[in-house]
Amino acid sequence: MPTKSFAIPIRILPEDIDFMGHVNNARYLSWVQDVVFQHWQKLAPAEEVASKAWVALKHEITYRRPAFLEDDVIAETVLEKIAGARSFYNTVIKRGEDVLAEVQSMWCCIDSETLRPSRINRDVAESYFGLPPKNQPTTGE
Repeated sequence: MPTKSFAIPIRILPEDIDFMGHVNNARYLSWVQDVVFQHWQKLAPAEEVASKAWVALKHEITYRRPAFLEDDVIAETVLEKIAGARSFYNTVIKRGEDVLAEVQSMWCCIDSETLRPSRINRDVAESYFGLPPKNQPTTGE
């Protein structure tokens, strides 16, 4: 059972536009990073935000439609599950009802001092991110 979604508006800048007149595909990764980080910063307790950092392990992007300079775009993400130090997010980038891109990504939580992988406390996962208790199945298990 995934958590509720979290969304942010995306501001498209002139430097985001490539030679074909639409947003360069690489910018989508920046948007995914922005929404995932802001999701963590908004929901996690301050001590967790201060003591942890995130690194991307994998992104799988399906591009559906191009985005353009004047578009109103949002990035909406859902934390699907946490497994040890890994978190699995599903992010959709939309313009109105049009899906521009879908991104499945895997992130590793690290201790911000040691830079070593660090598990997310189960109480934090349950209390702040709405993930089910460990004895209840999650999506994909």
